[in-house]
Amino acid sequence: MTLLWRDPTLRLVTAATLLVGVQAASLIPYQSLIAVQKFGLSDAQYSMVLLAAAAIGVTSSLLVGAYTDQTARRRDPAIAAACLMTLGLLTVWVLPTSLSFVVAHALLLPLAWTVFGQMFALARLAASGYAQTQRDGAMTAIRALFALPFVVVLPLWAVAFQWGISLLSVYIVAGTAAAAAAVLIIRYWPRDGSGSWSDEQSGLTLIQSLAEMGRIRVVVRTLLAGTVQGGITLYMALTGLILTNAGRSTGEVGIFIGLIAGLEVPFMILAGGLLHRVTKTEMISAAALLYAGFLVVFPLTGGSPWLWALIVPAAMGAGVILSVSIAYVQDLMSDRPGAGGALIAVLNVSGQIAAAAIFAVGTWIGGYGTASLLGSGTIAMAGTCLWWLDRQP
Repeated sequence: MTLLWRDPTLRLVTAATLLVGVQAASLIPYQSLIAVQKFGLSDAQYSMVLLAAAAIGVTSSLLVGAYTDQTARRRDPAIAAACLMTLGLLTVWVLPTSLSFVVAHALLLPLAWTVFGQMFALARLAASGYAQTQRDGAMTAIRALFALPFVVVLPLWAVAFQWGISLLSVYIVAGTAAAAAAVLIIRYWPRDGSGSWSDEQSGLTLIQSLAEMGRIRVVVRTLLAGTVQGGITLYMALTGLILTNAGRSTGEVGIFIGLIAGLEVPFMILAGGLLHRVTKTEMISAAALLYAGFLVVFPLTGGSPWLWALIVPAAMGAGVILSVSIAYVQDLMSDRPGAGGALIAVLNVSGQIAAAAIFAVGTWIGGYGTASLLGSGTIAMAGTCLWWLDRQP
């Protein structure tokens, strides 16, 4: 953590990540409610918005990653993305219509989220002059700091809504946080070629750059890591449904989610400190098996006091998966920081797709508990396959 404060570039990435985390924590939990309840979108229409956002987000991240490696120009794309994020959020606040919501969430914000991968690419470049353990610790700590606002901001919004503040107020707060991040990036993002690290042009064409990211060894490992991460997305979709069906109140649901989210942060930081003893693959695979066990027991304890005993293993598994997976996929393109940052978007979207498929099949077969069991088996298998691919001879 001290490295994040001492190094000016890592300090910039840390501050910008916290602000982007505030934006995400303010908006993501309430996005579906705003779409359906405030702007009157049907479930099918909102699904189309999510589908378009995923497609545009992944495509733009891959293209930006290839472009930044090809040209070694990283400052301008980062500034453009940060400004787009601010524009998209404040547009909905100023013009609160269904059209502005769709334009922001299906186009502007997916394009803007390329800044997330770009920040991790810059952090990787800035940390390249330090020891491997310091680099790994810095990357996992930055990911932990992105999660920290979820612990702090969500309770504040719960209180604000009890006071009668409009749900659309999340856009002004999120937009302000995004604007602050944009100001930091404009002011402090290093000018291209001015850093203390080596950042040379790849010399590849756009097609060649995309082909590098499309190699079988890269794609398979990214999809497996994404499937493991999809177990966490599945848990988020199932928690409210399982616990309320078991007789829990919405307040208890919020407390359960908040406690797990709060404990994830220290486990993320601890994971970075252990990477000099175990490999990233071993850590992800072990966390996948631990989280798979949580998904097995979770629907069985929804109405019992034993539910609260699951908080620690759930936070431990999720904290490792969410933080170490980012460093893992960046390592797959270790000589292409932009491409490595782009793979983070592929990691996230593949996890969302896996979770959606598991949810659909599991609920069709037998309900929410079945979906949780199916998710458990799926992520355990993905984690085991990842370990098998990367095992030492």
